[in-house]
Amino acid sequence: MQRLDGRESLSRLIGKKRKRTLSSPLSLLLQSKSKPNPKEEEEKEAEVEAPSTSNDGKIKGNDDPVWVSCPVCGSSIRGTDHMVNSHLDICLTRGAKKKLTQRTLLQLKFCPISASKTSAGVLDNTRAAIREGELVGGKEISDSEMTIERILSENNEKIEHASGAQDVSKLTKCIDVQMEIKTVENTANENIVPQSTMVPKVDTFGVEDSKVLAAFETFIVGRKFHDNIQLQQGCQLFLSRDPQNAKDKHAIKVLSTDLGAGNMLGYLPRELAKFLSPLMDNHHLKCEGSVISISEHPLDPVPIQLVCEKMVASGKGEHDGQQNFEFLWENVKRVTEYGKLNPPSMTKYQQNFCLMIEEVVNNHTHLFTSEEKLLLGSFDSLSNNAQRLFVRIYTRKGPWFRMSNISYPEISDLQTTSEELRLAGYICSFNCSEDVVKYNIKEVLEVLNVFEMREISNSILSKKGVNLTRRQELIDALFSAYEDETCQLLPKMILERAGTCIKISSAADILFWRVQRLFFLNGEQDFSAFLLSDLGLIKFPQYNCAIVHPIFQYRSDLLEYEESVEVAQIMDESLDENNLEKVMRCINVSHEHIQTSFREAAQSSKCGSPPAFFSRFSASWVYSKVLSLGVSVFERERRYEDAIRLLKDLLSQITRDSRRGYWTLRLSIDLEHINRVNESLAIAEEGVLDPCVRAGSKLALQRRVLRLAKPPRRWKTPSYANSVKRTIKEMAPLDFLTDDFYITRRNLIELHLQKIQKGKAGEILIASWDSHVGTACHGVNWDRHSLSDLRAVVSCIGGSCLASLCRHLALDYRSWCSGMPDLLLWRFHGGDGDAGRAKLVEVKGPRDRLSEQQRAWMLILMDCGFDVEVCKVGSP
Repeated sequence: MQRLDGRESLSRLIGKKRKRTLSSPLSLLLQSKSKPNPKEEEEKEAEVEAPSTSNDGKIKGNDDPVWVSCPVCGSSIRGTDHMVNSHLDICLTRGAKKKLTQRTLLQLKFCPISASKTSAGVLDNTRAAIREGELVGGKEISDSEMTIERILSENNEKIEHASGAQDVSKLTKCIDVQMEIKTVENTANENIVPQSTMVPKVDTFGVEDSKVLAAFETFIVGRKFHDNIQLQQGCQLFLSRDPQNAKDKHAIKVLSTDLGAGNMLGYLPRELAKFLSPLMDNHHLKCEGSVISISEHPLDPVPIQLVCEKMVASGKGEHDGQQNFEFLWENVKRVTEYGKLNPPSMTKYQQNFCLMIEEVVNNHTHLFTSEEKLLLGSFDSLSNNAQRLFVRIYTRKGPWFRMSNISYPEISDLQTTSEELRLAGYICSFNCSEDVVKYNIKEVLEVLNVFEMREISNSILSKKGVNLTRRQELIDALFSAYEDETCQLLPKMILERAGTCIKISSAADILFWRVQRLFFLNGEQDFSAFLLSDLGLIKFPQYNCAIVHPIFQYRSDLLEYEESVEVAQIMDESLDENNLEKVMRCINVSHEHIQTSFREAAQSSKCGSPPAFFSRFSASWVYSKVLSLGVSVFERERRYEDAIRLLKDLLSQITRDSRRGYWTLRLSIDLEHINRVNESLAIAEEGVLDPCVRAGSKLALQRRVLRLAKPPRRWKTPSYANSVKRTIKEMAPLDFLTDDFYITRRNLIELHLQKIQKGKAGEILIASWDSHVGTACHGVNWDRHSLSDLRAVVSCIGGSCLASLCRHLALDYRSWCSGMPDLLLWRFHGGDGDAGRAKLVEVKGPRDRLSEQQRAWMLILMDCGFDVEVCKVGSP
């Protein structure tokens, strides 16, 4: 089936497809003549809904009024005795504890009175100090911004170029405040000893000492292991700068001393390297150390202790340099202290996911209900294992995943982890003991492999003479048997083989689809954008994002946009299924919306309104793309009257849009299809004058006017006629692919061939490269090989062989432009003035044979003096 115009653009807009829900305008769209499926409705009821909060602070659900917060991890759970007791057993067994926020500290619920009073007092004092106007780089710091990463990033330029300590006091004071806040929160939460005994002891360098040792603890991140390396406690290591690192110019590598200097174990944390790298570069700091302990997971950060030695003492006249050194070293101490309180336990994809949630909640908080905010906020209280498992399955296709097939090295105790996610409302699960009527059996069938489905098929379908082997055929046959209810044991057989399975709950799936769309603001990007950036394959520019107008001013705007994307998704899926009835419903829904939305937008527009490009994030924009694709559908079906109706409505409603050129062109063409040539010409003439019609669309309309505007329809020639009719010179000579090419230029070609034969091919190559590099030329790809490689090839082939080959191509390029051997090999023997050797090789598989064209090439090359071979590749 041909690819419809606008289909690819619509697919990119849709992006990650989500599980559809029946909102009011779409309920009519999704209705069909087939009988409803009550199983899907019961499945939705079986999933865990996002809890809401009552006025008294208790959590309640839509149907069940009793919801409570776990005092250990903070998760929202149903208030039945069984659920509370089982959840508490899991939390206490795993040792999970909720990270208390300022609000929960002041409520004084989960810590001793003495500790809570002290903690609350210190916390109030430190936060009050911030509110009194402590500045970092002239900017007031709010509670939510008081993180070490934000402070360091905002003062990056000062860190790199500081020459003294005059501007350091405010920065260090804010870092001290942050450290004190974090310590107090941990003290209240864990009921442990004060800060002085919590943080690692970091010795300081003396001002006058030439060689003074200092020790501190940190972690190895970004670990890399070779298969033959077993990292052990006490392993000796040293640091080495990596200034050429594409991701971070401050990068510091950690290498093993015991296992060989070439074995890199990973890197120091980015925040620490930012301060330690200038000390190593400019102040001759030498750092060595050892591994303190081994992490539970191979990819987790490794705790290490480093001992730093200042190799060169600062002279008495180097006061500014000493100030800079002390500034950097003080921040090294603070970063290591903060790292002790906040170990880098998160994996990179986990950090990226949390970053996405944080940015969306900060910038679009007005778009979420209290229930949605509660669910998003509870993600931070999940254990690392739970967060990692959720992100892993969220980014996979699904919807169901067999627990027996889930295995990630960074996630331990999958059973406990999945139960934590289920109780928090992020996933739902089933096992073989549950009633299959709650679930979509076709989705469950997707988790079975071909062997398992064939077993079931043989036991229930073999009597009918059905013998299927392909996966999709097996799924369709088993699902059909399930719907016909021909085998009562079929659901049980499917569930027994599937075992325990999990999937993202509907509430979480819809919510995080919304979060992802708000973060990327398009459907084309996903979490692979993070990966490409983390790997250094794509480097994004640094910029400050100042939000003047929100993308979605009200929640209703966002919901309308999501609904339009849902219609677009249904349209896309219906085209795949060739369901024209549902395609027409999508077109009708979009058409009804487009007739009123742009008129209302025009009436409500006023000074200070958002920029015009914000319309791309409106429901009307999406519906217009659905209609553009609908035009292509009507044209494919030769329903030109319907296509004309849609195009006229689009052009009348959307008066300023670059797509007007495409719509006008299609309207003119479709009118000509139904023999309304005069109207087609008039539309084309109007389109040429439309300021929104540009580039190729305008040129196409101009060409249509010149073709249709012949007497007696039009007697006057348009002013652009001569411009449109200009001939474009063509990338080779017109006779290049004919025999006349050589005949016409025989003397000139032979003169060049003689020079090549006498060994001057290298000179010709260099002169041609310098004069014409980058110029389009038939048969030449300037980017494929470098000049040095081409010079080496010319030298190794030799003048005689090269001249014979060039003469052959000049005589009949059309016949010999294909079929050459796959490989050109060359080498130099090593002697001075050695011309080297070249060989042409045709590669063939075990059952491949030379084509007649390839055989002719091999014979011609042998006649020219080339060393030619056929390389047979055998099967392993």
